[in-house]
Amino acid sequence: MQHRPGAFWRGVRLLAVDGTCWDVADSEANATAFGRPGSGRGSGRSAFPQVRIAALVEIGSHAVLDAELAGCRTGEVTLVSRLPRSTGPGQLVLADREFLGVPLWRAFTATGADLLWRVPANRVLPVIKQFRDGSWLSHIRASSGPARKEPVVVRVLAYRLKGRSGQGESDGYRLVTTLLDARRYPARQLAALYRERWEIESVFAEIKTHQRGPRVVLSSKTPDGVRQQIWAHLLVHHALRELMLRTAATRGLDPDRVSFTETLRSARRSVTVTPGSFSPCPPGQGTGDAGAGPPGTAPARQAPPQPAPRGETQDVQLPPQTT
Repeated sequence: MQHRPGAFWRGVRLLAVDGTCWDVADSEANATAFGRPGSGRGSGRSAFPQVRIAALVEIGSHAVLDAELAGCRTGEVTLVSRLPRSTGPGQLVLADREFLGVPLWRAFTATGADLLWRVPANRVLPVIKQFRDGSWLSHIRASSGPARKEPVVVRVLAYRLKGRSGQGESDGYRLVTTLLDARRYPARQLAALYRERWEIESVFAEIKTHQRGPRVVLSSKTPDGVRQQIWAHLLVHHALRELMLRTAATRGLDPDRVSFTETLRSARRSVTVTPGSFSPCPPGQGTGDAGAGPPGTAPARQAPPQPAPRGETQDVQLPPQTT
């Protein structure tokens, strides 16, 4: 597995966590179950209820490994705190600054996973031991409670981006990590590695913009239906990414070289031009053919799909979702 391009760095599997929100149909049931975010215009609330989702993603393949859903009143930190169940030794989890806190840090490290997280600008990180690469040992403490007396030892990396000048956080960054060995894990390489965290934003764009459609509101008016739609999108995305991974492996390519939009278009074409190929019905039921074969095969005596007329495409425009 470690030969997979982009999935591993120095023997550890690269993962990332983050959250995003989905607009859902404006119904009383959805508003009660999920809530509405505030708005600075009109009535002071959003036109649509929202669902918040937190995801654990493999950076190299863009595969969503685990996810948690809740209403928009539930914070991302709360949802991410349920994801350590899917992490373990040999993994390096990347996260943005809003997730840095002792309880969440310990929840992930208790599984054996290593961490590389960004630090908020106001966090004080005293120098305990300085390393030759510019990083240093420090500790973080819980803001309150008994855990405040038990600091967590971390290694701190501070760096600036080239081509930026001036004072402020825009050109200065700090990261903390559980990888304390400065020789085995040089600070410069860790700083360069952290930019891979942005791959999870690309995953959300693939699902919400390309797969679901830009500015599309989920159509179900019931909370159970909303959850079903979101999990369906996650499952479809996982299947597409698995297909892309296999395609890349057969050709010796980095999965990043395979187009997600082209794969999505090809999948849509295959299930609309050849309907029934993935029918959920048992053999002989729901197809209208007494000689239907086993699941995953075309029904008996089914006429092959006709090619599109010359000059026309076989791409099928999916019907828009209604609110």
